[in-house]
Amino acid sequence: MSLRFCFGPSGSGKSHRIYEEIMQRAAEEPGRNFLIIVPDQFTMQTQKDLVMRSDRDGILNIDVLSFGRLSHRILEEVGTKEMPVLDDTGKSLVLQKVAADLKEQLPAMGSLLHKQGYIHEVKSAISEFMQYGISTQDMDKLITSAQKRGALAMKLKDLKTLYRGFQDYIRDHFITTEETLDVLRRSLSKSKILKGSVVVFDGFTGFTPIQNRLIQELMRVCAETIVTVTIGVGEDPYKMDGEQKLFHLSKKTVADLEKLAAEAEVERGEDLFVKGGPNRFAKAPALHYLEQNLFRYQYEPYAGEQQEIHMFEALSPREEVHQTALYIRHLIREQGMTYRDIAVVIGDLEGYASYVETEFGQLEIPCFLDRTRGIVLNPMIEYIKSALQLYIKDFSYDTVFHFLRSGMADISREEIDELENYVIRTGARGYRTYSRLFTRRTEELQGNAEGSEQAEEKTMERLNRIRQQFMDAVEILHMGSQEKAGDYVSHLYDFLEQNQVQQKLLNYQQQFEKEGDLSRAREYAQIYRLVMDLLDQVYELLGEEEISRQEFADILEAGFGEITVGTIPQNVDRIVVGDMERTRLKQVKVLFFLGVNDGSIPKNASKGGIISDMDREFLIESGTEMAPSPRQQMYIQRLYLYLNMTKPSEQLYLSYAKVNSEGKGIRPSYLIDTVRKLFPAMSVEYPQNRSRLEQIEGRQEGARYLAEELREYVEGTLPEEERQDFYLMYRAYEADAAGRDLLTRAAFRRYRESGLSRIVARALYGQQLENSVSRLEAYAACACRHFLQYGLSLQEREEFGFEVSDMGTVYHAVLENFAGKLAESNLTWWDFTEDFAAKAVKESVEAYAATYGETVLYSSARNEYAITRMSRILTRTVLTLQKHLKQGSFQPDDYELSFRFAEDLDSIHVDLSEDEKMHLQGRIDRIDVSEDAEHVYVKVIDYKSGNTALDLTSVYHGLQLQLIVYLNAALELEEKNHPGKHAEPAGMFYYHVKDPLVDGKPGDEEEEIERKLLEKLKVDGLVRAEEKILKDLDRELEAGKKSLVIPAAYNKNGSLSSRSKTASKEQFEELCAYVNDKIRENGTRILSGEMEKNPYKLKQRTACDYCSFKEICGFDEKQEGNSFRRLPTFSDEELWKKMREKGEKEDGNEVDTGTAEGH
Repeated sequence: MSLRFCFGPSGSGKSHRIYEEIMQRAAEEPGRNFLIIVPDQFTMQTQKDLVMRSDRDGILNIDVLSFGRLSHRILEEVGTKEMPVLDDTGKSLVLQKVAADLKEQLPAMGSLLHKQGYIHEVKSAISEFMQYGISTQDMDKLITSAQKRGALAMKLKDLKTLYRGFQDYIRDHFITTEETLDVLRRSLSKSKILKGSVVVFDGFTGFTPIQNRLIQELMRVCAETIVTVTIGVGEDPYKMDGEQKLFHLSKKTVADLEKLAAEAEVERGEDLFVKGGPNRFAKAPALHYLEQNLFRYQYEPYAGEQQEIHMFEALSPREEVHQTALYIRHLIREQGMTYRDIAVVIGDLEGYASYVETEFGQLEIPCFLDRTRGIVLNPMIEYIKSALQLYIKDFSYDTVFHFLRSGMADISREEIDELENYVIRTGARGYRTYSRLFTRRTEELQGNAEGSEQAEEKTMERLNRIRQQFMDAVEILHMGSQEKAGDYVSHLYDFLEQNQVQQKLLNYQQQFEKEGDLSRAREYAQIYRLVMDLLDQVYELLGEEEISRQEFADILEAGFGEITVGTIPQNVDRIVVGDMERTRLKQVKVLFFLGVNDGSIPKNASKGGIISDMDREFLIESGTEMAPSPRQQMYIQRLYLYLNMTKPSEQLYLSYAKVNSEGKGIRPSYLIDTVRKLFPAMSVEYPQNRSRLEQIEGRQEGARYLAEELREYVEGTLPEEERQDFYLMYRAYEADAAGRDLLTRAAFRRYRESGLSRIVARALYGQQLENSVSRLEAYAACACRHFLQYGLSLQEREEFGFEVSDMGTVYHAVLENFAGKLAESNLTWWDFTEDFAAKAVKESVEAYAATYGETVLYSSARNEYAITRMSRILTRTVLTLQKHLKQGSFQPDDYELSFRFAEDLDSIHVDLSEDEKMHLQGRIDRIDVSEDAEHVYVKVIDYKSGNTALDLTSVYHGLQLQLIVYLNAALELEEKNHPGKHAEPAGMFYYHVKDPLVDGKPGDEEEEIERKLLEKLKVDGLVRAEEKILKDLDRELEAGKKSLVIPAAYNKNGSLSSRSKTASKEQFEELCAYVNDKIRENGTRILSGEMEKNPYKLKQRTACDYCSFKEICGFDEKQEGNSFRRLPTFSDEELWKKMREKGEKEDGNEVDTGTAEGH
């Protein structure tokens, strides 16, 4: 029974010396067992090293183990009471259940337990207590010492409650992974393997209290215990110093083990100091100097030049990884190294991992990312979680399509899309809905192009088949809301079995293997077993517990959060890429240390958690041994830095980025400055500033640069000094002319619209265009949008919901219905009462709501309120329209007049050429007329739910044609309806259907408030500037007054105010003629196949502002060939003049070359 240490600095050959000794002794003493205990990541490499060193090509009585494998080996030998071991996943499952039961006894934490990740934090705190031997009794002392820090005391009380609840739950049924070492310690004396054996601990930086107690027992049982300790030359390993010193952790380990040896009355053997002699830095004096002086307080700067240590700066993490990959390719090609001679350590592995995969992959550098991955985003996990959520959230839209799009459902993407469109349109929700046949027909189905019921039936059959397939997959999970956890597990297992999830994962695995993604294939190979283990644990731990569906989902969520998948390298010759704490490197010749930036080196040690950093400092100062505080962690990190930076035997590269992945500036780590002080002659390199030819490693990399330079060449931004390199590179790719030409064509490519041929345009639109006015306005806004919307008939999917934009449809229908109710009641717009208006509007709105959009207006409280709101707005509307009529002599003549019922009107039939016609479609909301002996004066009103205002500039450019087209049709119709009379325009107006708020003052009369309301509700548009017509529209309009009906006002001298929106009879005629020409012009362009991306820009407004198709057309002003069609603005006088001139040219049969203003 003895303890001895083997001391030496990093790279001195401690492991080599001890292994040589063990090999020699094993050969001399074949009856004695030799156990070498190393960290998990070292077991395979150490075993391999020992076998290769052996004269007999084997090691019979030497065993290489980790702490975990040692437990397994000894407990298997001595036999103990069989109790399942509870790993981190199991702990989380139990804690989730215990926390739910004890919630009322947790004043500080009870309300936080439902938050994602909180149980994981609780589990970490309890695991730490177990690792450091803190019992529930010890926690009483902690709580007493923390009384002055109220919040900490409360947290500790809650943690104690959970700790005790956890221990009570598992007592006599399970042991935790922390307790396995304790069980092992109690079993060591019974082991024959250990009796008289020699145990070596190598590669550890320190031990936890539980591991220390195990080592103490090993000292008692074994003949000899040897521990290797890293410590600098000249350091006294037996003399403790401050925790800020580099080797404090090593000295603490020595002190702890010496104390335990004394307690166990174990002899101290003769310690071995390894220094001098051959070591890994024999050919690298600068690296040897670095090992001797890094983080020491007294040093002499390195004299002279050195070639072993390099430092470079990159602009971004991606560029840093890219330049590292180029250096690696250079080392492989020029210096004859193998990939396994090189390692990469990264300060922020998670942030850099994706860049490593991309950049190393592009340069075909084999690498192994040494990290564990969580599984929560794996399709199988999403599949299980979303299946459970279906029943928790009663088949809501989100849960249904989360499940179907998890990647594991047996329904094709096209079928899921079709089902989703139907569900969105009809608002299908709930288990009952999905359990029954879908019967609702959507408007799209009813308006099927084939017009056949047969097609409609086929679609419904297909939808119901998809629905049934989905329900068959998940029906097995239909259980009560409160069941035994074991029953939930059984049903979930049957669900996975029935849906052949294991086979689907195998298919994924094979696909990844075929693609060469072996690490991902390995993950998918493990996932099913890991999930089954979790379900087994839930069954064993909680099988008889009555829990709700939500609790079961939370327990699984906690379990999934704990499962990680580690992969092993898939090939021997590869670069290991890892971080400085987890990754254990053996012999490497070159080390690249990336991401040496502030915040990564040293790492932000703060982990927060249940016990905050300040709380941890307080508890440690109170005498409790716990995991290191952030301050201590920072000092420990320096030891890890020292160990990593002294791993390479030939070269060390340190690099840092100027900006992070988000583009924010970041500083180099203090380590950069520390190394530069040691090597003042060393300069920082900027490899990205090398010429492009120097940065090319292989054809793929060359093609990337060629593409960049081709683009710069085309844009004229290629610097003169780089042109020679560009021409050389261009010539170098003559062997791959096809690939080079492809890049060249791409670089010179510009957007050019060739349009459709006239034959294709006719096939698409027909010889007779059926055009609504809004369609012509869409064409004037952007020809490409018109093509997508009306040529290809693309449309956004209809959603089951009621938005502000839907109100216009309801308003139009209700106002038409109201006019019908007036006729049924033998009333006119002049004589209905306010009560009649409110009642008739309410009935009309409710009747329409009952049938509108699959009763969407009754689907939610919000939508039901919309019914009340619309009734109020429409009541205000009909009463206002009545006032408008009463103030004039016009009377309504027609409502909701569709052009379909006025087929004989010339104004809606436009000849485009001898064989091409255009038929206009539309619906006039209301036509009012006023007659005298010779004339019938016509005004048209269009109801708008938005704030559309008539803008002559928009009319001129073809963007606002509706009112003028309606007026043209109304004039022709009224002339036919009134034989012998001439129809003339009186005005065209938008009425905004709204119930505005007005500013009132205390004491305002009702009449004053009414006047303000009418002012806000008057129509907008264009009115004929003749006194008779103005009086017929508003008889109260007189000198010095502003109309409350129409957009007109008189000055005090009787002239029309400049704010009036008026036009003469001639101007109305010019406007109508101009619009007719514009319609004919745009119709001709449509049938000629013009469909270019030419969105307009008028002041700050553009055609792309609310366009549903911008993601399809890909219009981008930054791309050459894409630009807005900037429309000029004019004063009203200029517009009237331009329209008059255009009309005169047409009348004179002159060829008009100036139609470009609108296009």
